[in-house]
Amino acid sequence: MAPIKVTVWNEYRHERQNEQVATIYPEGIHQAIAGHLIKNESFEVTTAVLDDPDHGLTDDVLNATDVLIWWGHMAHDEVRDDIVVKVRDRVLDGMGLIVLHSGHGSKIFQSLLGTKTGALKWRDDGEKERIWVVEHGHPIADGLGEYIEIAQEEMYGERFEIPAPDELVFVSWFEGGEIFRSGCCYRRGKGKLFYFRPGHETFPTYYHPDVLRVISNGVQWAAPAQGAEVSYGRVEPLEKIAKGAGA
Repeated sequence: MAPIKVTVWNEYRHERQNEQVATIYPEGIHQAIAGHLIKNESFEVTTAVLDDPDHGLTDDVLNATDVLIWWGHMAHDEVRDDIVVKVRDRVLDGMGLIVLHSGHGSKIFQSLLGTKTGALKWRDDGEKERIWVVEHGHPIADGLGEYIEIAQEEMYGERFEIPAPDELVFVSWFEGGEIFRSGCCYRRGKGKLFYFRPGHETFPTYYHPDVLRVISNGVQWAAPAQGAEVSYGRVEPLEKIAKGAGA
């Protein structure tokens, strides 16, 4: 079986501008995630960042990508609109998309969901997060216990302005009392989209084994499925139509 081709995309700005973030992710968040994924022989992993030509998302890269992982935060507005359209079209045509943490405010997430997805409550006090599994039979939750506990994370709280997920896999509770829909699955066209909440840049969340397990599971879930070719527009009938039918 051919490997799943994964592209991990990251702004790669915080790591170069903030010493605290650079200490945690010296090679960037994208490399921390990619470094885990490449251990799986079922994945073929590459990375891209905002300041690459065409943000690293050229036609050749997108056309060769089965699943795109997206992390963004401080530079959503710098992502070119024409690149967003290309990514959206690839998702509609079958490419999987995993949006992480503050990627909720990205242009691509808003484009695919059609709402003001940047609207939510937040607080970055480094409090405990408990991510409860609410769909234990879902493939994205494979290998997990009842919950994932993260010692320090940024809080996101409801109301989160997203459409109701097709499948809700995780719900987060925070030490300050808030809850949040933190594992949301959607289908858009032929493509599958998974939003996963944890991953603030000032905490080492992308070294947490269960968080990495979820991302790996998400890649497997979001990968394109093989199916029959679908045609559109006017077609010839499969059966013989009686003369004068529909007159």
